[in-house]
Amino acid sequence: MDMTRYRAVFLEEASDHLAELSRGLLELEKDAAEGASIDLAFRMAHSIKGMASSLYYDSISEAAHELESQMQAIRARGRAEPAEMAPLFAGLEELEFLIAHVRSHGEAPPRRSAAKKKTLKPC
Repeated sequence: MDMTRYRAVFLEEASDHLAELSRGLLELEKDAAEGASIDLAFRMAHSIKGMASSLYYDSISEAAHELESQMQAIRARGRAEPAEMAPLFAGLEELEFLIAHVRSHGEAPPRRSAAKKKTLKPC
């Protein structure tokens, strides 16, 4: 099966989701209890995870899942703690890097190293 078409759709949608995720995190940084921003960031991480899983981009799916788990914990509390923002932005940066790898190499990125996995801790 030719994955070119599916990869193109993934890259287009992932780019949109990353932009929205970034916007949500920036808004959350300004107002830690902004429910719409919390929900937006959670949904974007969840969507990236699902799209990546369907194409067997395991490293992307794993990174998105970790970010989604962090956002779920924030949703449950109704607010983000200041110490959570740096790991959330690191998770966004990691997703951007992994998705850029797909764009430049046309294939799934390699698995993340143990050092990278420590960036975000799943709940």
